[in-house]
Amino acid sequence: MQACFPAAALLLLPLLAACTVGPDYHAEAAPTPTAYKELKGWKLASPGDGPGVTDWWFLYHDPKLAFLIKQVEVSNQTVAAQAAVYQQARALIRQAQASLFPVLTAGYNATYSRTGPAVSGVPGLGGEFARGAYAQTYNPALNGTWDLDVWGKVRRQIESNTAAAQANAADLAYVKLSQQALLATAYFNLLAADSLRDLLDRTVVIYKESQRITQDKVNAGCCVAPLPPVSPADLALAKALVETTQAQAINVGLQRAQYEHAIAMLIGRPPAELTIGHHPLAGSIPKIPVAVPSTLLERRPDIAQAERTMQQYNALIGVAIAGYFPDISLSGAFEWIGTHPLPFNIANEVWSLGAAGTQTLFNGGLTGAQVDQARAQYWQYVATYRQTVLSAFQGVEDELAAIRILTRQIAVARKAVVDAREAVRVYRDQYQAGTVDFTTVVTGEALLLADEEALLTVRQNLFLASVILIEDLGGGWDTNLLPKQHELVKGFSLLPQL
Repeated sequence: MQACFPAAALLLLPLLAACTVGPDYHAEAAPTPTAYKELKGWKLASPGDGPGVTDWWFLYHDPKLAFLIKQVEVSNQTVAAQAAVYQQARALIRQAQASLFPVLTAGYNATYSRTGPAVSGVPGLGGEFARGAYAQTYNPALNGTWDLDVWGKVRRQIESNTAAAQANAADLAYVKLSQQALLATAYFNLLAADSLRDLLDRTVVIYKESQRITQDKVNAGCCVAPLPPVSPADLALAKALVETTQAQAINVGLQRAQYEHAIAMLIGRPPAELTIGHHPLAGSIPKIPVAVPSTLLERRPDIAQAERTMQQYNALIGVAIAGYFPDISLSGAFEWIGTHPLPFNIANEVWSLGAAGTQTLFNGGLTGAQVDQARAQYWQYVATYRQTVLSAFQGVEDELAAIRILTRQIAVARKAVVDAREAVRVYRDQYQAGTVDFTTVVTGEALLLADEEALLTVRQNLFLASVILIEDLGGGWDTNLLPKQHELVKGFSLLPQL
């Protein structure tokens, strides 16, 4: 038996690789446009354009942002959790692979026996053992069982687990990209808060100048007719404008602190360990290369995850179909029986070799229902894949439109700020000369602040749209970064090409 069992296994290898029931996988078609609808004014990217695979953030030329985003891969706990999920998926492949091979067990029994009259006494207590025959028996044994994968059930399970591991690897890339995008979003929101604080501080200076002029007029108690004299109410209004704007500037600190805390969480550190210095938002976003739509299927990790999930459930159809076929197994045992602890002096040997086949004749349609369920699950994930593709193209189109429209809005908003600033300058000169009342100045200054805040908001939204667009384009990721199937099942040449 010791030699026969492995020999039989080698003879059966061609049989095991010969039959794999169930449909072979072919990726289903996805709805892919030939061009982006909102790509007006954009130049299509050439193969050498754009950021590298893991350094899309360098497009912004911000060393602090680059430093923070690199920490996401190192210490972000959401990424770490997904990495553990991927390792679990790889372990499931090895578990399925183990079913391809025999299970060998070893046992060892030692017995000590005596035959003869009953014991008449206990040595040392006034008695002694009665005469009798004593014997020692040792029984080492080897046992083996092997469930043959004649119909490819195990190989289809390995194929399914391998595709699931690839899907989890794509999930890991998607989670990493999402966390990086969240950090970039929080970072640009923080910079916008700094810019808003600067704007409000400058506005406080302007309002204080209006307050000084009003104070001088109240002290002088005069004004050019027909305007009424400047009253203490005008002075109170000037002071209120200063104080209200100062309160707004203080409130910006709350927003900024929350963004800073969010960034600390995203890099896996307590908020107390991170301080980001004051830094206003840059003037414009970088140029983002956009490739033809067909490449999006290869550059979005969530699309890759959905496509790999299709193969995972396609293979499970084969697992279910294998239930129609008999289970075939081999078993063997080899034992020694002797009077010595080690089997050097063999008194007796026992061996056995057997084969068994089990076929389900009737189970009330259970197998057919399981096959139907597996097919329905597969088509569920085909629909999920196609919906993921559609959502991806929607996201890209949304952000292309957002960047194009926000860029135009910024140009107009800047003109509005210039005009409002000029109006305030003229109104203040006229007010100081006594030809307009304070209400005119207040109205102009309020309009200027509103226009400047609106311009800042549009710039902030433009930066956020650029981050989302980079995320929607995959951030430089590519399906070539997925672990290959032959790498995940490395060392098992008996498997069919997956």
